[in-house]
Amino acid sequence: MTTTRQPDVELDLTVNGERRQIVVAPGDTLLSVLRNTLGLTGTKESCGRGECGACTVLMGNKPVMSCMLLAVEVASDVTTIEGLTETSLDLRESFAQAYGFQCGFCTSGQIVRAEALLMRATPESLNRQSVTEAMGGNICRCTGYTQIVDAVELCARRRGLWANEDTP
Repeated sequence: MTTTRQPDVELDLTVNGERRQIVVAPGDTLLSVLRNTLGLTGTKESCGRGECGACTVLMGNKPVMSCMLLAVEVASDVTTIEGLTETSLDLRESFAQAYGFQCGFCTSGQIVRAEALLMRATPESLNRQSVTEAMGGNICRCTGYTQIVDAVELCARRRGLWANEDTP
């Protein structure tokens, strides 16, 4: 039995605010295109099954696991950790101050997911439980999760998005 390879597909993607015209195989994931075609290696590859969150990017302002999304299915602008360099400086500083990472492998996915949460947050919507639930799609094997939640809370307070007094 022979299989016929499907022809490559031309895509127009906007990644980190820059319009990119690329050619991909129909089965290429967004993760593989970001890392291997566009050279954006801040988005990490780990489980390949959408379980760990290391590959989290924003599509529109929604966090998605790029290992589970075919590049041809991208329906909105994509923002990777490299695209959040300026806007997430305070969040990255909060992660450092709260010891929210150790080895750093999951950090880009954690930062992207946390930024997505903070983009849509209001002071009334944020508390430790809501942050814990929102960050639940990202696995960290080094720090545990208390420091990650602490980091998001610290940044939310700095941004004026934390009205709750339920600190650890």
